[in-house]
Amino acid sequence: MPSDQSLVAYADRRARLAGSAILDGGNPWFAPLEQLQAEARREGGKLVSFANYDYLGLADHPAISSAAHSALDKIGVGALGSRLVGGERLIHADFEDALAKFVGVDACLTLVSGYLTNLTTISHLMGRRDVIIYDELSHNSIVNGIMGSKATSMEFRHNDMDHLQSLLQESRSSYRNCLIVVESLYSMDGDIANLPELLALKDKFGCWLLVDEAHSIGVLGKNGRGVSEHFGEDPRRIDIIIGTLSKTFASCGGFICAQRSVLDWMRYTLPGFVYSVGLPPVIAAAAQAALELIIAEPERIAALHANAQRFLEKAREASLATGPAMGHGIIPVIFPDLKSTMEGSDFLLKRGIYAPPIVQVGVPKGMPRIRFFISARHSNEEIDRTVSVLESLFASVPAGSRLQSTAALNPAHI
Repeated sequence: MPSDQSLVAYADRRARLAGSAILDGGNPWFAPLEQLQAEARREGGKLVSFANYDYLGLADHPAISSAAHSALDKIGVGALGSRLVGGERLIHADFEDALAKFVGVDACLTLVSGYLTNLTTISHLMGRRDVIIYDELSHNSIVNGIMGSKATSMEFRHNDMDHLQSLLQESRSSYRNCLIVVESLYSMDGDIANLPELLALKDKFGCWLLVDEAHSIGVLGKNGRGVSEHFGEDPRRIDIIIGTLSKTFASCGGFICAQRSVLDWMRYTLPGFVYSVGLPPVIAAAAQAALELIIAEPERIAALHANAQRFLEKAREASLATGPAMGHGIIPVIFPDLKSTMEGSDFLLKRGIYAPPIVQVGVPKGMPRIRFFISARHSNEEIDRTVSVLESLFASVPAGSRLQSTAALNPAHI
């Protein structure tokens, strides 16, 4: 049995972790989705989730389940080893070739974790005589990849190309290699990197460009091919594209797209690939089936675009604070403080809408929010009702305390 003193120490640590003991009012996280759905059905209702990455509505598609079952029957569950020394399966190369063709690049390499993909790639690429310049709102996997590198690092203000250019003018000549790192579709804000200007600066200053497309493959562009298609640029001009299989591919894992010669080198040297097990065949088969559906059913992407734009337009009409979101799959609603964010999430859940709060672990302390992931399968009625519920929630907040749409926000600090 732990002592009373150890229990007190645990409680103190819990309070610090939670940020002023925010968990004491209830825990809105780690709620099993199927349990919430079952509870809603028992009460004669339906749970509408805006908490999942299911942008194209493929998560429970029978073709994906069938592909996974088939791989399980034919190959088994695991890859059974690092691909370098025994874990290679035919499905690995087949899927990687198909994914590279879809993105429009030379080659692709899959890894077992999307988070690991950024972490291992960035830390492996750059050395002591190099510099990494990255957007200040980059994902934690990027930041930790940079911290694991021996290179010098600098951050530029979010999506501020003038600031990036000034850093390159001041510092580029002092380093052997320079890597610029950005996300394409920012996961907390729903805005998009300025790819044309990034490519121009990369070429002007002789840099490499790494773009994390975790949330944009399957989302941006008419055919879901990502930020390059969105802007009409050649994806091969991006030196490294990082992606995940946990969003539109209804699976899990990560991938790297690059020139074939670069990935041939990484197959033998990249720590997160060489020293990790290969992608489980069941997972690869599910992701490949999802890719085939994305190609065969572009109407899913069109539906996602329409739904996201509808949500954003309705939210702004209701004077909700949506930050710099551009209506491409991710739309945050910013709250005045942590308490109101927690209460807002609970208010939504009690009305059959699941959207957990995002607080200071994921975003700056002063900008808590509820983040809405939009899906192709959301109906107009579900979107309109959700915005209406939010509007009624904010109607109870004193006018002087409200955040008013994007005008009240500085996107560089969200």
